[in-house]
Amino acid sequence: MVEDTPHTNPPQEESEPLAAYCHRLDDGRIQCDLCPRHCKLREAQRGFCFVRACQAGQIVSTTYGRSSGYCVDPIEKKPLNHFLPGTPVLSFGTAGCNLGCKFCQNWDLSTSRQMDVLADSASPERIAQAAEQLRCRSVALTYNDPVIFIEYAIDVAQACRQRGIHVVAVTAGEICDEPRADFFRHIDAANVDLKAFDDNFYRRLCGLPLQPVLDTLVYLKHETSVWFEITTLVIPGHNDSDSQLDRMAGWVVERLGPDVPWHFTGFHPAHQMSDVPPTPLHTLQRARDTARNNGVRYAYTGNLQDKVSQSTYCHQCGQVLIGRDGYTLSDWNLTAEGSCSGCGTRCSGVFSDSPGTWGSRRMPVRLGG
Repeated sequence: MVEDTPHTNPPQEESEPLAAYCHRLDDGRIQCDLCPRHCKLREAQRGFCFVRACQAGQIVSTTYGRSSGYCVDPIEKKPLNHFLPGTPVLSFGTAGCNLGCKFCQNWDLSTSRQMDVLADSASPERIAQAAEQLRCRSVALTYNDPVIFIEYAIDVAQACRQRGIHVVAVTAGEICDEPRADFFRHIDAANVDLKAFDDNFYRRLCGLPLQPVLDTLVYLKHETSVWFEITTLVIPGHNDSDSQLDRMAGWVVERLGPDVPWHFTGFHPAHQMSDVPPTPLHTLQRARDTARNNGVRYAYTGNLQDKVSQSTYCHQCGQVLIGRDGYTLSDWNLTAEGSCSGCGTRCSGVFSDSPGTWGSRRMPVRLGG
């Protein structure tokens, strides 16, 4: 699917950065090879994501260097529970998305077709510098999927690593093989959406197939050193059946192992599914129990207050390792090596000698320039 360039777009004073991962077809169109959509574009057309466009016979990235805003968040909000817990992360995104999820919880950015939502701008070096000045341990590529602004994302990651800042990606995992390898080469931690375990669900409600997401998860586990966690938005009547949750949990343990943290988050009526009721807490708890019964060691609920299901426990002795009250840490029983202080069993993750103290604060910032 492609879209004509809207006339409301302001003219660019400088040419847009060229985009990678594309090739010219025999009929003169250019095919984008970044994600499984493989949009085929003629002059002045945009891909489904709205970010990648055909200009002067080449694919360009139209949101490079521009953002919908910057905010310092708790790392647990990404959500990442086993990556530098309690620390602040400088978060930003752009606009658009390569998925068309009818249930999108961030639809105002992911479905935007106007560049005026990109109210701030910053070079990769400025973002890395800001993270350092704000004492953030990491920068998160989030709010919309960083896959679609991969060139900007990689440049930001390189600038951050030069300053010792970690890079986090929050993604749906819908990406082709070559860009997948290029992208995750620069990423330290990721949260990947596993929206369901049903290809029909993906095609009907998201517009893309399931398999590339599974491929991304397997790739991360077996081909990289990226720390990653999984999130499933549990939608009543669509992906919350016992059989689907059981099959999904079995696949996760078999293909990814028992140590990948898994977050089950609550759906709130939004976008094109405003008639679907919010997810009850007991449904999230049932999903968590299903994962744990299949051998997942670190399963969590999210978006609804539930201290018991949001805390981390030693899978050997059951002691609370990291207590959480929302995004605030309430207990810390890990040694400097990341092991249980009671029995010495290692807890999987990336930990500091002591927890961060950022808490649940959300601090919007302006960068510019």
